[in-house]
Amino acid sequence: MNEFVWQDGVSATLIVGDTHLETVCHGAGPEQAPTIILLHEGLGCVALWRDFPQRLAAATGFGVFAYSRAGYGNSDPCPLPRPIDYMTEEALQTLPQVLKLIGFQQGLLMGHSDGATIAAIHAGMSGDLRVRGIVLMAPHFFAEPDGLDSIAQARANFQSGDLRNRLAKYHANVDCAFFGWNDAWLDPQFKNWNVTEVIDYLRIPVLAIQGEEDEYGSLAQIDEIDSRIYSPLEVEIMENCGHSPHIEQPEKTLKIITDFADRLRRIESEVVSVSR
Repeated sequence: MNEFVWQDGVSATLIVGDTHLETVCHGAGPEQAPTIILLHEGLGCVALWRDFPQRLAAATGFGVFAYSRAGYGNSDPCPLPRPIDYMTEEALQTLPQVLKLIGFQQGLLMGHSDGATIAAIHAGMSGDLRVRGIVLMAPHFFAEPDGLDSIAQARANFQSGDLRNRLAKYHANVDCAFFGWNDAWLDPQFKNWNVTEVIDYLRIPVLAIQGEEDEYGSLAQIDEIDSRIYSPLEVEIMENCGHSPHIEQPEKTLKIITDFADRLRRIESEVVSVSR
């Protein structure tokens, strides 16, 4: 276990068990401000957030912490094949250790795609009271036929198109990154994968952002949240937007998230007066 030092704008390595994870911090540390934890998509990593973490820290005043999960970016590779429940494992086994090591005190989980699912599972199932809200961009709670078709097409693009070369710029072990995700989703058993139950246990505010033209998931994912959730839910359906709102419409996405964070901060800081 290494001693983690929060340094604004500095990349560092976090050791979780025997695994070295690539990380970067922006803005104030956990002892000075709430923290937003960024959880990347199934083919993402620290670098693929681009400049969004820096901009998010500047806009919200929160600290922002991003890490590349095992198998991604410059983190250590992971054993393959990944299990069908790899997102649940990350949410309930690895993420709690990451939060402990960085000294997380309170704040938000913000996930994209697989990362959104991980955020929801952790918030719903871990009992972590430090998490005061979650931002879910393009979340998935169950497999959809059209989404699986898009994932199969990604495999074809990786094997015979330019996807492998494009991803190799960001992942030290590009085959581990791609097939760890792709093989799990295309496993015949994954058609029955379903974690919608975690929505029932959410007791904190949720912001769900979905692109209308998302090729990996439909509005049925958002409808599932709306039909099951007991806690406050804000939904933003973005027109002319696909799977990555923070890349395709960064200004609008940044404002939506900043407004959500500001509302939560005001709620946290309210002093309730009691009449006597």
